[in-house]
Amino acid sequence: MKRTALVTGASSGLGAAFARRLAAEGWDLILVARRTERLERLAAELTSAHGIAARAVTADLAADADVGRLEALIRETPTLELLVNNAGFGTGRTFVNVPLEIHLAMHAVHNLAPVRLSYAALEVMRPHGRGGIINVSSVAAFLAMAGSASYSATKAHLVVFSRSLHREVKHRGLTVQALCPGFMTTELHDVPDLEKLRHSGVPKFLWLKPEKVVDRSLAALAKRRSICVPGLTYKAAVILGRLGVLDLLAAAAKPAPRK
Repeated sequence: MKRTALVTGASSGLGAAFARRLAAEGWDLILVARRTERLERLAAELTSAHGIAARAVTADLAADADVGRLEALIRETPTLELLVNNAGFGTGRTFVNVPLEIHLAMHAVHNLAPVRLSYAALEVMRPHGRGGIINVSSVAAFLAMAGSASYSATKAHLVVFSRSLHREVKHRGLTVQALCPGFMTTELHDVPDLEKLRHSGVPKFLWLKPEKVVDRSLAALAKRRSICVPGLTYKAAVILGRLGVLDLLAAAAKPAPRK
């Protein structure tokens, strides 16, 4: 039986890793990103390698009209059984040193688009009683950090949204997961504001491979878990964050330099 997955932010990094894993398992794919050439190249590669149908859809999830097109496409795809809301970006600068339009775009991409796409996806999945949604959050969702006000807030929204939605739909055979990875070796950290993290003394063992994150996420989805935090170190960080220990440590530390 045919089944289709829609993956946003699919042209690279974690999104591409999801696409490759799902294609290898025989899923048809709708791949969404802003970079048309890379997206079409990936779709062609996966179609050729696995004999599945992979469709490339260029869209900017900060644009209302583009999200509307995706909502319509989802509703026209009766075989949709998985939605991966992966698209996202970071800045690494303090709140007032990032233009307001960038903050608004981040909230649109990280929160408004997943809410709209999830609503459309559930309209398709509920009648069949099967399917899942993976909302890619971050361990930053559990931490309050200088230079991460909008990023941490939007990721925290995804955690609460996913957990609450999971409780509403799990009795219908559906699963909603908040995937909360830590540092990953993806292009997210290639932008100038975040590239310094690669050279900041962050231990190598903290950098997760996207393929491993995908493995953990899909395994947790199969077990119908609403939260997935890959890696024991990051699980410990989340526990400390929830207990407020990390906030106390941050308060005792020196203030972040002005930028």
